[in-house]
Order: sequence, then C-alpha cells, then structure tokens
Amino acid sequence: MPKPRQQTGIPQLDDMLAGGLLPGKLTVVLGATGIGKTQLGLQYARTGLSQEGQIGILFDMATRGDSQSHSEYAERLFQWNLTEQSVDTPFNIETIWDEKQARKDYQHLFRQSGRRVTRRDMELDEWKEWKLEFVKKLDAAIAYFYSNFVHGVRRTVIDGIEPTERPSESFQFHAFEYVYHQILRKEYDWVARDLFRAQFRHNQEQVEHHRYDFQDIGCLLLLTTHEVMLDDLIQRPIESGDVLSNANTIILMGKIREGNQMSRALHIAKHRGSAVDESLVPYEIQESGIQLLR
Repeated sequence: MPKPRQQTGIPQLDDMLAGGLLPGKLTVVLGATGIGKTQLGLQYARTGLSQEGQIGILFDMATRGDSQSHSEYAERLFQWNLTEQSVDTPFNIETIWDEKQARKDYQHLFRQSGRRVTRRDMELDEWKEWKLEFVKKLDAAIAYFYSNFVHGVRRTVIDGIEPTERPSESFQFHAFEYVYHQILRKEYDWVARDLFRAQFRHNQEQVEHHRYDFQDIGCLLLLTTHEVMLDDLIQRPIESGDVLSNANTIILMGKIREGNQMSRALHIAKHRGSAVDESLVPYEIQESGIQLLR
C-alpha cells in the first residue's frame, strides 16, 4: 500500500505535485538567495504538525557566518520559536528517550565565517581540516536526527549549501551525502548502533521500543544557485552522480520577466511517481508564506 504523500503547506503546489511529496525520497529546491526557498522549507516543516503530529526539523549547513533567517521567518510566519540543539554540547543518552528534552527544531553544523568549501579554493590541509571537523561533530548530528525521529518527526529540511560549479568538489555536498545516506536512509537500529556504540546493548530495549521506518521520512534540500532567472535554472545541466540526478522531485524557483517588471515563479522540473503540472507558476511571498498566483 503506498504511503500517504506529504503536503508542502502550499495547497496549489500540492495539486501540481499530484497530492504532495513522496516520503522516503529526496526533494531538491533550487534558487538564488532571497527567492523564497527558506519560506517554502519552513511551510513544509510546519505542516508536519497537522499531518504527522510533529513539526519537521531544520539542519543548517551554512558556513558563511551570515544568518539564514530561519528563526526570524519561523516566528513571523507561524509564531514558531525554534529550539536549537548545539553541535558543541555532548549528547546525553538518557535524554534521548525523554521527548521534552530530546525534541529540538534546529541544528547548525558549521558556524565558521567565510570558510571556503570547494577543493579548488582550498589547500589539501584545509580539506583535511574540514573532514576532521565534520567527524568531531558527527555524533552530535546523528543524535539530533535520531532523537527527533524516535519521537515521531518525519520531515527534514536541509539548508545552507553554497552554489558550486561541480558539487563533487564541495565539502558541503560530501557532508550532505553522508547525512542523507548514513542517517536519513538507514535502518533505525543501525543509526542507533552508530550513535550508542558500546552502549547499544544496554539501550537495545529502548531502541526497539522507539523504532521507526526511515521510508516515512521526507527530506527537502534547499540548494542555493548562481542562476537567478527561472529560464536559466530550467536549462541548467545535471551531471551524472549529481545530487539532482538522484532526487525524486526537483522544484525550481527563479525570476521571470513580464514586460518591464520582474516577478517570481516556480517550476516542477522533475517528479517521479506521478504525472506533474509543468507550468511556470508565479508566486508571492506574503506574511503567511508563499502564495501561488494561479
């Protein structure tokens, strides 16, 4: 029996997607800075409350040091005060099973201002430093996702990846691939083994009591691009092995020209599993979030 689709929080977009996004799959939203990706991500995460009984979570991979405005948007759109799980705070096994202590909305993996993220911009030692830093913070990231999934969270929004000409050269994409395949798309007991290690057997009863199906978890990746115009995004090539080639759904957000005016529009470039409306649909960012103009 097919799993229920996850609604995006934008009814008109759900109609274009034949009911919504497929859980257990990757959805990528592409667009330039300021085009509305974060608002879309927050609307999707917030809709988890009405559909699955738990708000989705945000995982911020930004390294520039400037704010992605998640807290500001969440408060303004939904009166939602994001609770943060710091990567610098060692996780406590006992708190994982306590929903009030374990449930957090937001984690920011890297906070270094101005750090370069691509191989061509870094010396070998800098690349090694990135890998070492990621390994140091990995336990905190695993604990963050696992602590939320065992308490019913079924939506993840990943933001903050910088635009690059070749994703294979970006450290952020390497980190994302690990998080996606080794945490989000891994059986619950193996994620628990990675987290608890020697303490796994001691916690095995709780692990089984809090089991979840990773195929119920949706992932929305917000990917910043150099391209601003929607036409340029539509013509953007997809490399073999690119994260876009593995995505189930791709949503493009960009500027369009209407006479002497510029406006925003979105386009569903890919949606496996059902027919899709391929229209270019204008939208506005209103106080309640994104509103399609159909």
